[in-house]
Amino acid sequence: METLEQIRKKIDKLREDIRYHDYRYYVLDNPVISDSEYDELMRELIDLENKYPELITPDSPTQRISGAVREEIGTVRHRQKMLSLQNAFSFQELKEFADRVYRELGTRQVEFVCELKFDGSAVSLSYENGLFMAGATRGDGETGEDVTANLKTIGSVPLRIENPKYEFMEVRGEVNRWAST
Repeated sequence: METLEQIRKKIDKLREDIRYHDYRYYVLDNPVISDSEYDELMRELIDLENKYPELITPDSPTQRISGAVREEIGTVRHRQKMLSLQNAFSFQELKEFADRVYRELGTRQVEFVCELKFDGSAVSLSYENGLFMAGATRGDGETGEDVTANLKTIGSVPLRIENPKYEFMEVRGEVNRWAST
């Protein structure tokens, strides 16, 4: 008979293996196991978590939501106002933006990153002690729609950050849906 600690280690190993295979599949587009082998790993993890629900953690691959998302959407109040990004359509507009930044910061020792404009949805992801806790749209900047369940369906959104530097961390970015041609 396995001890609870042995079962915990087995569950941790399954989660680690599933995350590795998720990364190979979703990020690298280079899976190293078949779909049926992956399904077997997931089934084993689900069975163990059903037998030992006290060992379920919020970042477990079994907690990723798939399928339909609830139609009723709540709201989330942003800790800091979530502003929209500004676009620059000419070199002159880019230069004016840089000059404003230099003035505000009182230095010209600034690095910029520019990228093409993609039309997506601005979101905020909140992590506490490395665990993904909530996701929200920008909304009016102060309050956004709770899209936590939706974000959990995106395989590249981490449910856990290893060795977090801060107790609370917020990541803001753009969610894009790519249409294949």
